[in-house]
Amino acid sequence: MRKNLFHAVLLLFASATFALAQKIDKKALREGDYSYSQGDYKTASEYYEQILPAAASNAEIQYRAGVCYLEMGYEKKAITHLEKAGQLKPDVHQDYLYMMARAYQIAHRFDDAKAKFNAFIKSSQNTEDIAAAEERIRQCDVGKELVDSPVRAKIDNIGGVINGKYSEYAPVIAADESVMMFTSTREGSTGGLLAPNGEFYEDIYESRHVNGQWLAPRNMGEPINTQYHDACIALAPNGDELFIYKDKDQDIFVSKKRGDGWSKPKNMGSNINTKYSELSISITADEKTVYFSSNRPGGYGGFDIYMSKLDKDGDWGPAVNLGPLINTGRDEDAPFISSDGQVLYFSSRGHETMGGYDIFISFFEENKWSEPVNIGYPINTAQDDIYFVLSADGKHGYYASGKEGGRGGKDIYIITMPKAVDEEAVTTKATDEATADQQMKVEKQKTENLAAGKTKSAVTILQGKVFDEITLKPVKAMFTLVDNATGEVLSEQNSDSLTGSYLVTLPSGKNYGIAVSKDDYLFHSENFDLPPSDDYQEINKDIGLKKIAVGSRIILKNIFFDTDKATLRPESNTELDRLYDLMVEVPTLKIEISGHTDNVGSAAHNQKLSENRASAVTDYLLKKGIGGGRMTFQGYGFTRPIAPNDTPENRQLNRRTEFEIKEN
Repeated sequence: MRKNLFHAVLLLFASATFALAQKIDKKALREGDYSYSQGDYKTASEYYEQILPAAASNAEIQYRAGVCYLEMGYEKKAITHLEKAGQLKPDVHQDYLYMMARAYQIAHRFDDAKAKFNAFIKSSQNTEDIAAAEERIRQCDVGKELVDSPVRAKIDNIGGVINGKYSEYAPVIAADESVMMFTSTREGSTGGLLAPNGEFYEDIYESRHVNGQWLAPRNMGEPINTQYHDACIALAPNGDELFIYKDKDQDIFVSKKRGDGWSKPKNMGSNINTKYSELSISITADEKTVYFSSNRPGGYGGFDIYMSKLDKDGDWGPAVNLGPLINTGRDEDAPFISSDGQVLYFSSRGHETMGGYDIFISFFEENKWSEPVNIGYPINTAQDDIYFVLSADGKHGYYASGKEGGRGGKDIYIITMPKAVDEEAVTTKATDEATADQQMKVEKQKTENLAAGKTKSAVTILQGKVFDEITLKPVKAMFTLVDNATGEVLSEQNSDSLTGSYLVTLPSGKNYGIAVSKDDYLFHSENFDLPPSDDYQEINKDIGLKKIAVGSRIILKNIFFDTDKATLRPESNTELDRLYDLMVEVPTLKIEISGHTDNVGSAAHNQKLSENRASAVTDYLLKKGIGGGRMTFQGYGFTRPIAPNDTPENRQLNRRTEFEIKEN
């Protein structure tokens, strides 16, 4: 009787299982399997999700669903379905152990992953598969080490204004984080077409940061976006040049800002682009050097990172491989050069990683790049970590990841870097033993990783608006940045034609002269003496330009004299030549050059010093060929201060050379 009851129960179970199997939507299964065979895991997972409730005992469907989630980066879902597949049928697929191990690795269950990889090695006869598993085991060892000594970084999803159910990735930012551009496969693409993976073709979007919030992004439209894949890969620090990867050409293009629009993207030329693939790029603050990735022949293997400099004709020069310390036999990609040009971030599969791509950092020291260092966990994970960019102040990094818990596909994340976390920590007093204990652990972290604070942000951001001093309307003006010590023009850029806004990045360690010029206006000059420093600062300065008219007066801020003398120093030449050019361009101009001092010393001494300094400037222009009848000079000593003579800084303001238009 018990035997008959057992058979009845068994038959009932078999009937229920058969009935459950009958509920599987065959069309959904067929479509899911087809998408799976094409590597379109996103679409496949959507079909499998329709049938998974009815496929609880189907090992093959559970396995394929698990692989889909694994390839999409959803390790928790992957583990759930892969473990279930293995319980139902341990030999469900020849790659089951390898896939299960990968899922554990991505979930940072490194010991479980190593056990599965070792089991896979014992079961496999394929030497390539065995080598791949052995490499994964080494990655697990690296991962354990990095997770045990995490860097002080905080990672947050940037939020639903930017991220949606489709993928967002490859964020690029202006140096001051005022603008972000990113790539997305969301609906509303320029071509409106679906790619083979079931998502829309890539388009580039722009968002602005206003009052602490990212605004709703806008599709940048034509000519930036086309009906094909268009991905942003870099933005010049001042936001005036956008670099684009076009999949149709597998080349890098550049577009320049034109008022409220952008120019048609232009191929960067044969020294950058080849018949092979160039995937990513980064440009220095002076816009004279680029770092980019390419798989052209002659490298060290896979994609390598190269450097190119702008030549005197404005073309990009020959590409130079960064060499075997940076590049390996595998892929190096997604370079990002810091604002001061001294720190290179890039992603690599060939250096010691936790799995896939990890982000590495190298410093330019003694005229060469240092050995790259993994920037650590939690910035790096066992998934691909790539396309990392950093704000000029070094406080925020941005990248994209397919982390579980995201809003769909890849999302953009903001990283509060160790530097910023440390600054927050000093303002927070330890109030309990747990906090103090955590502080002790922090102090024991390895000095070679990013948390040691080696990252520098030795730059000054100068930003503001240029306007007509009378009408207050925005002016599109040329900014010329000069190294006063050498006279070398470091960069030239325009303020925005609609808003007049500008942004200039100044690495420390130089004395800079900046001239702002516009036709029919007097040029405006500024001087910034930035000694070597690791400090970041922002200077906001609005600049009013004066029309060329009788009575207009400007201060020549890049005229320098020896202390208490009227001897012009060589670094004055650029400013003096700028004044000479103005006199040549406007031959009717007649000016007065005046010298001014602070109130240190006697009135007679300062009067004589100011006259001699004004005379020295006049003599320079006379020797260059400007007629003496067009110039007069006058010393005013300390009788015309522009600031109280009560601090060293104010006295510095009063020691100046001016010129005033007397006739035009």
